[in-house]
Amino acid sequence: WPMLMDAEKLSRIVPGINRLEKTGENSYKSILEIKLGPVKAAFTGQLDLEEIRENQGFTLKVQQNSKLGNAHSSIKVDLAPVAGDKTEVSFDGMVRMSGMLASMGHRVMGGVSHTLTNQFFANMEKELAQHTGS
Repeated sequence: WPMLMDAEKLSRIVPGINRLEKTGENSYKSILEIKLGPVKAAFTGQLDLEEIRENQGFTLKVQQNSKLGNAHSSIKVDLAPVAGDKTEVSFDGMVRMSGMLASMGHRVMGGVSHTLTNQFFANMEKELAQHTGS
């Protein structure tokens, strides 16, 4: 839980985030760079942690803008204890895109979302390994 509430660690876990700058208690200016098929897009915008339920989950709301268009997402993250000292992380969300990003995004979004999900969990495992020293 503390790792997901730490902006520096969160920026290393969430794929594409280059930097988070705190603008409020649970709000950040975000700078992202994501590859969508053959196109690399740089985004700036807002990232907010909402509906925070300590040690249980939160909703990650992201509004990003770029020359290619805009993306708005809402991702509900849930944590559940499992055997021993392990935690199951699950999530569900939606993304709305506009502009050229939307027209090309629908063709590549399935593959991109799968890749970003895999990167998220790989980054989380790496961060956990560094934290536990294993």
